[in-house]
Amino acid sequence: MTVRIKLERGARGWSTNALSHRLNEAGFEMNPSAVWRIENGKRRINLDEAIGFAEVFGIDLRNLVGPPQPAAQARAMELIDEVVDAFRETQRANAAFARARDALDAYLTEHPDVSEEADVMVSNAIAEASTKHLLETYGPPPGDHDADEA
Repeated sequence: MTVRIKLERGARGWSTNALSHRLNEAGFEMNPSAVWRIENGKRRINLDEAIGFAEVFGIDLRNLVGPPQPAAQARAMELIDEVVDAFRETQRANAAFARARDALDAYLTEHPDVSEEADVMVSNAIAEASTKHLLETYGPPPGDHDADEA
């Protein structure tokens, strides 16, 4: 962990004074010499202090206290966590979509008189949402002057 603290501080271009100041502002009292002693293995670190370092660095505590590793590997772990979280959100959204579609299908089975109109409305709404998302994400297609005027 001492190596990791030094790596994180160095990656940000902070001095031991700057890190100490940030820790103090966050409510974790520590002077610059204590930071230096921790980084150089001359002083142990307690859990509260580890939490403070993780908070100030904006990283997950488990990435700070793991085995010494280059900062890039820790960043990779954080990005992997984001990917996994996004995947889980996608799974929840897909399940919610399936439930909503099943409920609509069940209703339309009982009310066939509105089935065709409802299907058209759903298709149009999904197409509109997809187009809006694509335009927001990627912008208008090259040479699409109509989208520039809209």
